[in-house]
Amino acid sequence: MAFSRGPKEPVPEVETNIWSCASDDCNGWMRESYSFEEEPQCPLCQSGMEREVRVLPELK
Repeated sequence: MAFSRGPKEPVPEVETNIWSCASDDCNGWMRESYSFEEEPQCPLCQSGMEREVRVLPELK
């Protein structure tokens, strides 16, 4: 049985700096604020990563 508490408020989206994998075969990315290195390696394929800006849901 499911209960509804009414409509949910939409999560605001903001421009966010991210690291995106430079490899064409990999879709890996991470938020810049969660990276511990100045120029991280892709955790999925160990390729280099490039800075980008994406519109993502805001994390609090």
